[in-house]
Amino acid sequence: MSEILKNMGDAVIKLVLDIKWYDLIDIALVALVLYYCIKLVRQTRAFNLVKGIVFMGVVYFIVSTLNMSTSSYLFSHLFGDIVIVMILLFQPEIRQAIESFGRGDFKKVSLFSLRNGNYAQEELRTSASNIAKAAANMSEKKIGALIVIEGGTMLGEVLSTGTAIDSAISSAVIENVFFPKAPLHDGAMVIRDNRIHSAGCILPLTQNEISKELGTRHRAGIGVTEHSDALVVIVSEETGSISLANGGTLVRDLTLGELNEELTNYMVPEETKNGTFKLTRRKK
Repeated sequence: MSEILKNMGDAVIKLVLDIKWYDLIDIALVALVLYYCIKLVRQTRAFNLVKGIVFMGVVYFIVSTLNMSTSSYLFSHLFGDIVIVMILLFQPEIRQAIESFGRGDFKKVSLFSLRNGNYAQEELRTSASNIAKAAANMSEKKIGALIVIEGGTMLGEVLSTGTAIDSAISSAVIENVFFPKAPLHDGAMVIRDNRIHSAGCILPLTQNEISKELGTRHRAGIGVTEHSDALVVIVSEETGSISLANGGTLVRDLTLGELNEELTNYMVPEETKNGTFKLTRRKK
């Protein structure tokens, strides 16, 4: 055993002595590329795609080990063109990264900004109540609103289109943002980690057929839920009706009580062992 350890130590010393200054630059460059790749996918729904690709890689390894010829053939062709597949899947994120490099904006997303999802149950209930109250007040005045509550799928690409606010959730702040003459009233408000993160955000529109009575707000609210597990509150400017979008579906004409109940069910999870409540959202 001592001989093995001695040989390993000698090998490590030799490796260190053989490292040139340009090798350190090479390592630093690769680390930097990996660092920004991780930042690229952490804040967007691309992270779910990465997990899917990793899962497929594990399946490919298993079928190859077990010599499953048909499955191995299919997976080998898929992974043979993996670079093209990844470019197609991550085209928006790659474009965003290149634009960030061009602007020199490297601090938009922090690699270590892990989301702190521990909140008191009462705090989450209050937030749900404040959102419902704001929606009801705007409904009475027929003020249009679009409020996105981020779920497990991170919406970094949506947040980047808006203006950062970083405010506690209160009905007054929400109503001020959507006041008709306010500069951010036309876009969507995004709530992340029990705080109002951004406003004036642009959402993808659904390409599916919806009722002609519904406008762009409803189309945008449905669109973002088709690609994420977010919950979206929509207040119609024309009729004042309140709707909820989730999973690509729309529920219309909710009362204040119904809206508060749905928001509470979505935002307030089960109690954890340590007495706090983990902000994990439940699909409808």
